[in-house]
Amino acid sequence: MGQDRTRAIGDADLEKYRARYGLMAVVISNCAIAAVAAFGVWRLDGDKAVIVGVLTAAFTAVSGVTTAYLGIKAVSNTARSIALGDAAARRQKEPEPTAAPAPAAPPAQRAP
Repeated sequence: MGQDRTRAIGDADLEKYRARYGLMAVVISNCAIAAVAAFGVWRLDGDKAVIVGVLTAAFTAVSGVTTAYLGIKAVSNTARSIALGDAAARRQKEPEPTAAPAPAAPPAQRAP
């Protein structure tokens, strides 16, 4: 095995691969839906009512797949940025004070 094969994939590289292949899956599925819809329209020989139904279903499927991918990607990016922000905040935590805190004053006496 070469050195390139044995190196660990970094966090940024992993996120890049996920984004690239996720988008590729969405584009391929949308193209497949469009191809099936085009084939269906071609085979219907001008029956306009059914063509409208096929095109509506294809548009719904394409928009649903694309919206789901973009929504999941947005939530994933937001969660990742929050997690990285919390980790950075924990690392940059202010040092503990070395002096002991001043003792609290005794409670005031009530007058009879």
